[in-house]
Amino acid sequence: MLKFVFWALLALNAGLFAHAEGYLGRLEDGEREPQRLKNQLAPERMVVLTASEARAVADAATAAAAQADAPPAQPLPVAAAAPVETIACTQAGAFAAGDARRFDTRIARLGLGQRASRISVPFQEVSSHLVYLPPGGGKEGAERRVAELKERGIENFFVMQGDSPLRWAVSLGVFKSEAAAQGLVASLARQGVRGARVLPRGPQGTRAAWQFRDLTQDERKRLAGIADDFAGVQLRACQ
Repeated sequence: MLKFVFWALLALNAGLFAHAEGYLGRLEDGEREPQRLKNQLAPERMVVLTASEARAVADAATAAAAQADAPPAQPLPVAAAAPVETIACTQAGAFAAGDARRFDTRIARLGLGQRASRISVPFQEVSSHLVYLPPGGGKEGAERRVAELKERGIENFFVMQGDSPLRWAVSLGVFKSEAAAQGLVASLARQGVRGARVLPRGPQGTRAAWQFRDLTQDERKRLAGIADDFAGVQLRACQ
C-alpha cells in the first residue's frame, strides 16, 4: 500500500513539473487553430497564390537550380602573341688572342647561352703589301707590259716567276703599309699606268671568331656596340 502511494505521488509531481515547464502545452497559449493564427509573425505578409502563379514560382525555382548545376563557362581563348623576329646567324671576328679573351668576357653578360659559339676561321697575318700588274697573256703579255713601263720611264719592276697564280705578273714594289702601296698606285695612274693592284701578303693562320644564332634586333644592337670597341671587327652574316 505504501509503495502504491509513493509511486502515485511521484507520478503526480512529474506531471505538475512537465506542465509547469510547458512540455504539455499552456492553457493560456491555446491549442486551437484560431489562436495559433493570431500568434503568427507578420500575418499581413502572407499571400495566397493561384495555381498559375504557383506553377510560375516552381518553374523559376527549377530554372535557377538547373543554372546552378550547369558547368562553368569556358574562358575565351587568348590570342597568341606575335612571334619575335630574329636573325638566323651573325658572325663576329676574327680576333687576336688578347682581344678574343676580352670579347668572350663581355658577351657573357648578354646571357646568350648556347646561341653563342666560338669557332676558328682562316686569317692572314699581313706583313707587307705588293703593288703589281696582274698576269695576262703569259710570257708575251708580261713582255708587252714591261715595254710599256719603260716607255713611261718606269724602271723599278720585276716579272714574277715560279708556279703560282702570280706567274708572269709584274711586281712594281713591296711596302710595309697599305697607305704607301696605295700611294704608288695613284702615282702610276698619273703616269698613265692603269690596272695596278695592291695585294696583302703574309703567313696564313687561324683566329677566333664567334657565331650567334637567333638574335633579336635588340640583342644584335647590343652585340654591335661591343664589337665596335675592337679594331677591325665587324658583324656580318655567317659564312
